[in-house]
Amino acid sequence: MDKAETYRQLKAEIDSVVEGETSETARYATAACLLAQAFKPRFFWTGFYIVDPMKDAELVVGPYQGTLGCLRIPFGKGVCGHVAATREAIIVPDVHEFPGHIACDAASNSEIVVPVFHADGRLAAVLDVDSTDYDAFDTEDLTGLTAICETLLTV
Repeated sequence: MDKAETYRQLKAEIDSVVEGETSETARYATAACLLAQAFKPRFFWTGFYIVDPMKDAELVVGPYQGTLGCLRIPFGKGVCGHVAATREAIIVPDVHEFPGHIACDAASNSEIVVPVFHADGRLAAVLDVDSTDYDAFDTEDLTGLTAICETLLTV
């Protein structure tokens, strides 16, 4: 099965599992688990940083699969903070060349981050996926992860 088909099947599975689930935590945990398992070992760290309701310019670590994550990331700092501030997904082929990169784990070499929105358009979280490989992510990953994130909180 090719990568695009894997993403289509994962999206259908995630949508099915979380349908009717009222807990955002459960939704994030389900997506992180299924994505990490499907793309293991390329996905070294897979998880969500959630907009802190008490500090609306900070992300706080949410459900994830992988090694210890950073606990908090200010908007505009590092790759996740950049996506939170711009509300646009990004692929970073070499995190060591990204200005202000936050090294939560030194084994990470490339990263893709996709925003997650509430139904009303407010930023809810970012999906962060790291790889120990350089240049591990492409437009197929971006398309697949974006499709999952677009409906994660709405199905």
